[in-house]
Amino acid sequence: MVEYRIDRRSGVATYLQIVQQTKQALRLGLLRPGDKLPTAREVVAATAINPNTVLKAYRELEREGLVEARRGLGTFVRRALGAAPADSPLRAELEQWAERARAAGLERDDVAALFTSVLDKHFKGDQE
Repeated sequence: MVEYRIDRRSGVATYLQIVQQTKQALRLGLLRPGDKLPTAREVVAATAINPNTVLKAYRELEREGLVEARRGLGTFVRRALGAAPADSPLRAELEQWAERARAAGLERDDVAALFTSVLDKHFKGDQE
């Protein structure tokens, strides 16, 4: 099951953080079709956010065809995204790169900017 982490300082709307984290879990294979998402009550208990925010995120995921709500049962994953499993060799290489970046004194925002610039160079027009 996915555990949501809300960063109130990120400037990203809370419901979008839930949507993004769910999509990331789908891309990494941490969530698979048929898996049940945490209930709104469980997310509220873990994150202290408004239940309507959770429901808004789940509605957005449903609108995108990624999940489906089943009355009285919960919200379930309908389809997966991407093909980058959490145990991918590429992830291991990226982990090593991130360790080297940190050892070199780069901060999170520096690494994010560097990584984003490389993504932009190699994946032009591939955005959601």
